[in-house]
Amino acid sequence: MKLKNLGLILLVAVIGLSSCGKFEKFRKSASVPTKYKAAIDYYKKKDFAKAGILFDEILPLLKGDSTQELATFYQAYCDFNTGNYTLANSHFKKFAEVFSRSEYAEEAIYMSAFALYKDSPNYNLDQTGTLSAINEIQSYLNNYPDTKFKEECSNIIRELRKKLERKAYEKARLYYKTSPFNIATLKSSVIEITNFQRDFPDSDYNEEMAYLKVLSQFELANSTIEMKQKERYTDASKFYLELVDKYPNSNYLKLAEKMYTKSVEEVARITKLEDEYKAAVEKEKAKTSKLATSPQ
Repeated sequence: MKLKNLGLILLVAVIGLSSCGKFEKFRKSASVPTKYKAAIDYYKKKDFAKAGILFDEILPLLKGDSTQELATFYQAYCDFNTGNYTLANSHFKKFAEVFSRSEYAEEAIYMSAFALYKDSPNYNLDQTGTLSAINEIQSYLNNYPDTKFKEECSNIIRELRKKLERKAYEKARLYYKTSPFNIATLKSSVIEITNFQRDFPDSDYNEEMAYLKVLSQFELANSTIEMKQKERYTDASKFYLELVDKYPNSNYLKLAEKMYTKSVEEVARITKLEDEYKAAVEKEKAKTSKLATSPQ
C-alpha cells in the first residue's frame, strides 16, 4: 500500500516537472505564434497563472496584429481569475477604450466594475474602494440599461450599500461608546447618527440609532454648561418624539421616556429661571427709571 502511494506521488511529481518544463520552453520560445497558441491553450485549461504570464510577455509584440484583441481580453480575465482584481479592473478598462467596437467591449466594462466589487474591502476598513465599485457599476447600468447583467448589478449595489451601511452604523456606535463625559464625541455621535438616518432611511439599524440619538443628546445636555442646556434638552425631547412617532412599539421607549421626562423638566426649570431673571431685570429698570424721573 505504501509503495503504491509512493509510486503515485512520483508519477504526479514527474508530470508536474514535465508540465513546468513545457511552460519554460514556451516562455523561452522566440516564436510569437507559438507562445500565443500556448497561452490560449493554458487559458482554455483554466491555468490562468501560466496563461497570464505568456499573455503579458507577448502582448507588446501583438500591436496591430489580429490576435491582439483576444489576447488583451484574455489577459484581463487571467488577472481576474488569479485574484489580481486591481490589475483586472485596469486591463478590462483599457480593453474597452482600445477596442471600443469589439463584441467584448460591453462585457469588459462590466468586468472592470465587477473586479472593483470583488476587491471591495471589509466593512471595518476604508470604504473608498466600495464607493468606486458602486459608482462604476451604476455607470455601467446607466449606459447599458438592458444588459443581461442588470439583476446581478442591482444585487451587487445592494450588497455594497449594506457594507457602507454597516460601516456607518459601527462608526456612529463607536462615537457613543467613547463619548461619556466627552462633549466633542457626544456631539459627533449625534451628527453621525443624523447622517446615518439621512443616508440609510430604510436601514434595520435605524430604531437603535433613533434611541442612541436621544441618549447622546441627553447626555450632551447633562454634560454641557447651563447656558446651552435648554437648547440641548429641547433637542433631546424632539429626538424622543421622533423615536415614538416612527417606532411606537419600540423596546427602547421606556428607557428613552425617562430621558424625555427629565429633559422636559429641565427645560421648564431653566425657562422659569430665565423668566424670573427677566422679571428682576425689568423691575430694576423700572426702579431706576422712576428714580431718574422723580423730582430732586
